[in-house]
Amino acid sequence: MGSVKSSKPKKQRKYFHSRPLHKKQAGLAGHLSKKLRQQLGKRSMSLRKSDTVKVMRGSRKGHEGKIVEVSYRKGTVSIEKLIRKKADGTEIPLPIKASKVIITEIDRSDARRFKGKAKKALLDAAKEPESGTKAFKKPEGKGETGKHGKKGAGKELEKKQKK
Repeated sequence: MGSVKSSKPKKQRKYFHSRPLHKKQAGLAGHLSKKLRQQLGKRSMSLRKSDTVKVMRGSRKGHEGKIVEVSYRKGTVSIEKLIRKKADGTEIPLPIKASKVIITEIDRSDARRFKGKAKKALLDAAKEPESGTKAFKKPEGKGETGKHGKKGAGKELEKKQKK
């Protein structure tokens, strides 16, 4: 639970609910769908506005839509078209706990969101059209090092072969 040193449950609960927002944001994550897990090599990601999610638990189970609002203070997300009416007729978004949703599509506009394997898979997917192969298949050939174990040596040979 972070930097709580006390073993008393009361103090741990107090810390959990009074955490700073940057630590609450780290805790607001959802599981990825099987397709996204395979593409990105990750099990979960933080939830962000404009991600597409599917509700997996509760009375709204099966509803799918884009995230309209993320509340770090409450630990909830609001999904488009998932609303309820108040007594006076105004419509308000229905908050859903982050642990009850699964991410089906990710907003890929922010490259800083992806690191390591996920970033590499994202770049590969952007360069090549989708095919039936896995995203993390190693390329054939000598790789980064060339004939003599130096980086870039393979590029020199390729230039000579093209001429």
